Amino acid sequence: MSSDSRREKAAKIRHLLETEGESVQENTTHFNEERYDAVEEFAGYEAVREEARAIKEDAIDRLPELVETLRESVEDNGGHLYVADDAADANAYIREVAEDTDADSLVKSKSMTTEELEVNEQLEADDVDVWETDLGEFVIQIADEAPSHLVGPSLHRTTDDVADLFNEYFDPDEPFETAEELTEFARDYLGERICAADVGMTGANFVLADSGTITLVTNEGNARKCAVTPDTHVAVAGVEKILPSLSDLGPFVELIARSATGQDIAQYVSLFSPPTESPTLDFENPDDPAFGNQRDREFHLVLVDNGRMAMREDDQLRETLYCIRCGACANSCANFQHVGGHAFGGETYTGGIATGWETGVHGIDSAAEFNDLCTGCSRCVNACPVKIDIPWINTVVRDRLNRDHDPSKFDFLVEGLTPDEEPAGLDLQKRAFGNFETMAKVASRTAPVSNRLLGSSPVRAAMSRLAGIDERRDLPTFRDESLVEWFEARGGSHVPDADRTAVLYPDVYTNYVLVERGKAAVTLLESLGVEVVVPDVPGSGRAPLSQGMIDTAESKARRVFDRLRRDIDRGRDVVVVEPSDLAMFRREYEKLLPARAFETLSENSYEVMEYVFGLLENGADSDVLPHDAPRIAYHSHCQQRTLGLDVYTEAVFERLGYDVVTSDVECCGMAGSFGYKSEYYELSMDVGTTLRDQFADETDRTIVASGTSCTEQLADLLDESVKHPVEILAPRGR
Repeated sequence: MSSDSRREKAAKIRHLLETEGESVQENTTHFNEERYDAVEEFAGYEAVREEARAIKEDAIDRLPELVETLRESVEDNGGHLYVADDAADANAYIREVAEDTDADSLVKSKSMTTEELEVNEQLEADDVDVWETDLGEFVIQIADEAPSHLVGPSLHRTTDDVADLFNEYFDPDEPFETAEELTEFARDYLGERICAADVGMTGANFVLADSGTITLVTNEGNARKCAVTPDTHVAVAGVEKILPSLSDLGPFVELIARSATGQDIAQYVSLFSPPTESPTLDFENPDDPAFGNQRDREFHLVLVDNGRMAMREDDQLRETLYCIRCGACANSCANFQHVGGHAFGGETYTGGIATGWETGVHGIDSAAEFNDLCTGCSRCVNACPVKIDIPWINTVVRDRLNRDHDPSKFDFLVEGLTPDEEPAGLDLQKRAFGNFETMAKVASRTAPVSNRLLGSSPVRAAMSRLAGIDERRDLPTFRDESLVEWFEARGGSHVPDADRTAVLYPDVYTNYVLVERGKAAVTLLESLGVEVVVPDVPGSGRAPLSQGMIDTAESKARRVFDRLRRDIDRGRDVVVVEPSDLAMFRREYEKLLPARAFETLSENSYEVMEYVFGLLENGADSDVLPHDAPRIAYHSHCQQRTLGLDVYTEAVFERLGYDVVTSDVECCGMAGSFGYKSEYYELSMDVGTTLRDQFADETDRTIVASGTSCTEQLADLLDESVKHPVEILAPRGR
């Protein structure tokens, strides 16, 4: 990416932060908090997620068979089923239906698939009046905008925005002011158009193969009106929406509203096995003999491929087809919460899962613009009702973009590169951040000269211009003695009568930058009776993986395992200070290592405070630890939270009687290399404002954070030093 492109992207993000950010944040945060409550109150949540995932895996595996079963069911019901190869094919069929029915008007319920196909534009080209009947879709239709969210297409707009829009567009006698006035007007206005429409169009949340039933899950009643009021009903759905039977629908009805808006169930769950007969209702002539008579209706189900079958054959993108379009990935994402889908989205789809959808249906170039907004924190995986590994899909697409694919070809089966071979399309920014370990080694060996050089104005200006490293960020200060070197110089660890030995994993930052953090971890473990080993081990591969350099990350993962396996085979535990590196061992290495290697390392690795908690629970003497610690304001790292490990630090502080204020903010905004990139600096700092505001009044407390990115961000936000928990707990003077 050129420096001009970075400036343009930064300007776009800055504009959206100023114009849409507040409304997006308010709405997505509300959805997210409601989801937490709904999930907490649902005792069977995890079991239902597992069941739903298994059903989707089976359905996608059997998809060609289910399409044919569905065809028979729809035709037996008297309807028509058409499988469209692509958008042009689908639109040609829909336009033909409109022409055959002499349609002058068509009403639609909310459907992202029809957005993908650009159905409205195609029909309007044939002089068919098209009206969106979902309130949010109606708003963006009037505004001539794209949806900003899978579930709430207009959540980027405030009530005042919508009132101004409607007042200008409709010029009412009395200006609209309140949400109630807007809703009442829209209901009446759209109700008239539904009654007069020649064709009704809906999407389908789920389609049941064995009965030809379509399921609509909505919070507004207009979808079912569109389905049954006009004489012709056209339902448009991606082929991935098919489920085998009604018995498979239950888990999804339980999950979709909880995941989307935090409701136990949506206002309307409508099941149709069309065409359904409906009475003729002409309220202007209720005495007409035909009033109430049954009328014949026509039904067309348009199943859309448009790249989905190719995605099904792609082992890395296949999971995208499990998506039920709930939007939970967007709601849970800190970056999306602040900038919305007009930045974090492509031609049609928004949020974390958008990368998979855009790559599959529009081509990989459509994902290129927003793919880097995913920082890999994995909160979306915990939020997803069918457990899609969304960060991995984003990483895979990032890797393919790095390889400079021909975007005109839907060719995802890329020949693997040899280990450590970087893709030809890798830009300088990704190359710099992905190879941070190499830079850290060189900078450490040449410190303090390297620090002075890197801090000089000409070098910072060049780094900004060539690699997009923002000059407003302080660069790390490299130590001239690494943690490994310090440990060797002190003669290793000497703990009399130690009953266990732990390997302290020297991640890149702990080894070359935050060495005091590493020393404190060694001292803390030794004080609790653990002999410590600090081996010379490569970085975990987190840095290259974050830049989409999968082969480089895989090579590092294999080297890490080969080195640590010797210690694990000797019964030693692996203790990790940096949560993002532990996340590699416990999560991402499943994709990078053979199954047995992954299981061995993940089962024997612990976050340092998790390990300390375990030691104390198993009899280690807590009296050796400081009990006169300062008052603390504590923020846990996002990877700790997604792994469920944040509770251990809090529990240790509580056991020792510390006075701690714990942040409930999920993301500080730095997210590793993300906050260093000039195009994302403003967004990173904007995300961090919530945490800054929460800690702003805690001036008498020591600020403590568990991850490198958190400590750096908090230091910038609060302009004070930040400590890791081990630096608080390590006994003084050892």
